[in-house]
Amino acid sequence: MLRVPSNERRLDILEWLRDPATHFPPQPHADPVTDGVCSQSVADKLGVSRPVASAHLELLAGIGLLRATRISSRTFYRRDEERIADVRWLFEKGW
Repeated sequence: MLRVPSNERRLDILEWLRDPATHFPPQPHADPVTDGVCSQSVADKLGVSRPVASAHLELLAGIGLLRATRISSRTFYRRDEERIADVRWLFEKGW
């Protein structure tokens, strides 16, 4: 878990998803704030292919920093603020 977010692209994703309405265009099937952002939007912003963006998103979701929501045939990702706060607390306590 400690190494996964340290990748610059994953750190960018976490930062962008803090305020998705500012960093991503509107999506036809979901609200970026309440539902999350699809992997294609993240791929476009990173300048990479969708599979590369999906790999980063799945890693972040796998350790619990992002929540994935399936809508129709797409998966949308948003930050899990509660989990992020828990991880931050562990580091502040010197874990």
